[in-house]
Amino acid sequence: MTSVITGDIIGSRQQESQHWVEDLKKILAPLGKTPGEWEVYRGDEFQIEVQNPEDALLTAVLIKAHLRAIKSDARMSIGFGNKTHNAEKISESNGTAFINSGELFETLKKQKVTLALRTGDAAFDEKLNLMIQLALTFMDNWLVQSAEFIVKAIENPNLSQEELGQKLGINQAAVSRRQKRAQFDLVMNLDRYFRTQIKQLTAP
Repeated sequence: MTSVITGDIIGSRQQESQHWVEDLKKILAPLGKTPGEWEVYRGDEFQIEVQNPEDALLTAVLIKAHLRAIKSDARMSIGFGNKTHNAEKISESNGTAFINSGELFETLKKQKVTLALRTGDAAFDEKLNLMIQLALTFMDNWLVQSAEFIVKAIENPNLSQEELGQKLGINQAAVSRRQKRAQFDLVMNLDRYFRTQIKQLTAP
């Protein structure tokens, strides 16, 4: 089983500068090799394969936080399933993970939702998507400082508040405030729950 994130930049047509394309490539670069594992195409759309399905949700949250930190955002669908065709470009690969991600992505605008997932298990999808929608009530409103904190905290899971503060150039009290404001603990609780559930779903 694998997972595929399909996304696009919200309001990209309205943004005068096109430098967000380069920003997006910088965000995706550490997550794999292009164009086999990730690709930016049609200007503002992107796709990335997250080979360990348990990492898929946190990867999407990380991409969102990176974008919120530069005053942008993305609409993303996460599809789970198999990969039956491994092409040189991820946009030409195929399998149920790609189909689930692509079909769901087409419905996001109508649903007015910026992040959702599809495994093909209706009960699982309904439950997890409701939780994600609740989390989006604050994730969609992360300000730059909160988003920057989320990025640093996810990328450096073993650092103390004090060490995170050094990276962000702020003191520990300020780190604690940003952590609360960003609802970071809730995000990590959601990620932990998602990991246990997807593990059960993919167990042989």
